[in-house]
Amino acid sequence: MNDLTKVSIDFEQSHLVFPRLIAVVLAILLIAIIIRDHKRILNALPYWKGVFQNMDKMRFLGALGVTLLYFSLMVPVGNIWPNTGSGFLICSIPFVLIIGLLFMHERPMRSVISLSIVSVVGPVSVWWLFTYPFFLTLP
Repeated sequence: MNDLTKVSIDFEQSHLVFPRLIAVVLAILLIAIIIRDHKRILNALPYWKGVFQNMDKMRFLGALGVTLLYFSLMVPVGNIWPNTGSGFLICSIPFVLIIGLLFMHERPMRSVISLSIVSVVGPVSVWWLFTYPFFLTLP
């Protein structure tokens, strides 16, 4: 009876529960979509070949590189101050700013200032929401 009333949290692994859950759900949905629409997917392959030849490679590869860097740095930065979510916070601010600048077609000062404010307020708000009201640890 005592074992059912005790809760133990492994703080070394607790921040990985939600991302793993989301990854499993997304994988199941991907498999379901492929099974359901496999004929349409195969018929669309010639169209996608043209799309990849004409795409904006700088934005695509830049977004891919910045995203990989973001996820690669989040845990090591977070390990400097464990269980505080600072890895998420410190990495998310420049990530949002760089991605926003990368996808802006024009960069007037007003838009850059707005993006800078959003890149600080957005991650700080998410960090605060997860840390205090929800008591969830971020990397």
